[in-house]
Amino acid sequence: MGIHWGSWLEHPCLELEPPPPPAAQGSCLASEGTLSCASVAVGSPVVPLGSAVTATCTIQSELCHGLEQGKVRISWMLDNKPVAGSQRQGPGGTEVSNLTLPRFNRTQARLWCCVDWNGTKQRVGMAEIRAGSKLDPPILQSIQSIPFQTNCVALAWDMAQGTEHMELQCELRYRAPEDTAWSLVTGIVSQAGTVQHCGFLFGTQYQFQMRCRRSSALAYWSEWSPARNYTTHEKAPTAKLDTWWGAQPARAGEWLEVQLRWKAPQRYEANGRVLGYRVTLSPKRRGRDPPTVCNTTHTQCNFSVPMGTRRVYLSVYNAAGESAATEVVLLERKGQPLAGLRAVSRDKSSLWVHWESPLAPVAAYVLEWQQVTSEPSHCSACWQMERNGAATAALIQYGIEPFQQYNISLYPLYKDAIGIPIHTTAYSQQKAPSHAPKLHLRRISKSEAELCWEPLPVEMQNGFLTSYTIFWANGIAGVASATVNPSLSSFVIRGLKPSTPYKVHIMASTVAGGTNGTSLTLVTTVLDETEIQFLFLTLALVFFLLILLLICFQKNERMKEQLWPSVPDPANSSLGKWVPAALPQEPLLVLAAREPGPAAISTVTVLEGTPRKLPGKEPPTLPAAPTALPRPYVRQEGPGGPVQYARVGGAGYRGQRLLPEPAPRFYENLRGRGDGGEDWGVPEEPPATFPLLQGLRIGGADELHECRAD
Repeated sequence: MGIHWGSWLEHPCLELEPPPPPAAQGSCLASEGTLSCASVAVGSPVVPLGSAVTATCTIQSELCHGLEQGKVRISWMLDNKPVAGSQRQGPGGTEVSNLTLPRFNRTQARLWCCVDWNGTKQRVGMAEIRAGSKLDPPILQSIQSIPFQTNCVALAWDMAQGTEHMELQCELRYRAPEDTAWSLVTGIVSQAGTVQHCGFLFGTQYQFQMRCRRSSALAYWSEWSPARNYTTHEKAPTAKLDTWWGAQPARAGEWLEVQLRWKAPQRYEANGRVLGYRVTLSPKRRGRDPPTVCNTTHTQCNFSVPMGTRRVYLSVYNAAGESAATEVVLLERKGQPLAGLRAVSRDKSSLWVHWESPLAPVAAYVLEWQQVTSEPSHCSACWQMERNGAATAALIQYGIEPFQQYNISLYPLYKDAIGIPIHTTAYSQQKAPSHAPKLHLRRISKSEAELCWEPLPVEMQNGFLTSYTIFWANGIAGVASATVNPSLSSFVIRGLKPSTPYKVHIMASTVAGGTNGTSLTLVTTVLDETEIQFLFLTLALVFFLLILLLICFQKNERMKEQLWPSVPDPANSSLGKWVPAALPQEPLLVLAAREPGPAAISTVTVLEGTPRKLPGKEPPTLPAAPTALPRPYVRQEGPGGPVQYARVGGAGYRGQRLLPEPAPRFYENLRGRGDGGEDWGVPEEPPATFPLLQGLRIGGADELHECRAD
């Protein structure tokens, strides 16, 4: 049993007698007091006609201002008729009154709970009671189409058991699966057992339900009957299709490649389940089928037609037949464009598009939209036709997603041409970018750093980019920043300190917020790029000059002799190598170490060499002479160091290099190489007629001694 709670606040108190004095009105009639002061409960708000009714009224006197000290007296009224109840004291100091009506003969009534106050009865609570019956719903037996009225159906049902003798009113409701609301048919008399109704769509599945009640406005409806499905019969489509196309020449200009798109017919135009679409080069005539260039179940088709074709014909068919052909005129796209186009969001899944009307009259408009992606794809369904040529706005309601960018194009259709389109971009809803670009270092110096980044993919933008913001800091100074136009992809940070590390990051922003990227650490150089280049050029120049000088010195003997003269080493001279192993014939004369005096020559032996051969003359042949024995040298110690004397053989100068002309003067040391390959200061071959003159500088006392041949 349901319990109905009511209060006097829901139904304001109506005095049965003149209003009480002002002091009394401030007690139980005050809204804040009586909300928790009284309550009425009934066993059931709906009871069978003629059955008993029970009710209870509870008064909390401490919550009713003015009744705290007095005796609370509770009374009842059924509409305007007083009825008697019993009163008792309930728990918590409450006063409770119980009422039982043995027979409820009214279809509807209000039961009031009242309290006596200052000689008047004040209504403090109310409950509404209705007489009715929990009837069983009818049962749908059959549903079928009426043959001669093709959009009508006939339904038959059986009444629930026990209600055959009752006079009932029934309702029928139906809907297709795509519908959100039910269609209702009222005023059905139950005794008929059948009902006919028209206005149904062809080839459409419907769901039917029925309910009934007693023929009274106050009676309660039964539950809806179990649903029963039925599909109406089909007939040939009656659609005139909206079409849109594009064309370009192909095959050396002899053929025209056409891409034809169209909208699927509405449900009321399809008249059943669409089986396919057919494109022909001429309309269908009785007894002759035109040539077909396309037959498909999709809403677009690519085909080739001969150059010069100006019309094709599109039709749709189902199991019951084929529609009349829709003529498609392949107009040239050369008409006047529109003056302006803009798109704004209506909600996250739709866009309003506004434009300005051109001066020339327009027959219709074609609106195209395409989601912008990194890899564009063609959407055959992303277009619609506005047949009102005077329209200046259109609503795009399908194919729109939030945070996605859309390219929108609008074409005006004139009588004999298609206007040049105008374009715009829009978002139905924006938010901060999903990611920020990744920074790369392109160039760095002691005071500047050039950064670059890849453009943010449109799928990650989530809105129109308003700016890029570059932040950099070196850990000592504060964070610096710069705002960059979103069309740029590089930025140069200036005013950096030399040889200093910096952390850099980028933030991408839309009108809905910004997103930071990862940090990039960079270190400025000690020298500038120009300074580094100058330093390298200087070093390269110095190195080049050194190499050039070395080459010059290597190639120029005179310069080499001037800078690095050849100083002979006496230890490697031929005289140093003439020392014999043993001296048996002459004793070595050694001056005393303490004996002063100049060094003296003891013996000098001069041998004449072989006379030089004169050109053109043969010297006389001389008999072979015995080989002259070498005489030992005399080593003399002196204050200036040892002096060696050599015995020179007769052929001792053979193989020596001639001195350059002029001949050296007396007492002049002759220069030679100290590599051991030549005799030191000895001419290669003396003149034939002059005795050999050898000058020697004797060390020890810095005296010059002259040696001359007799």
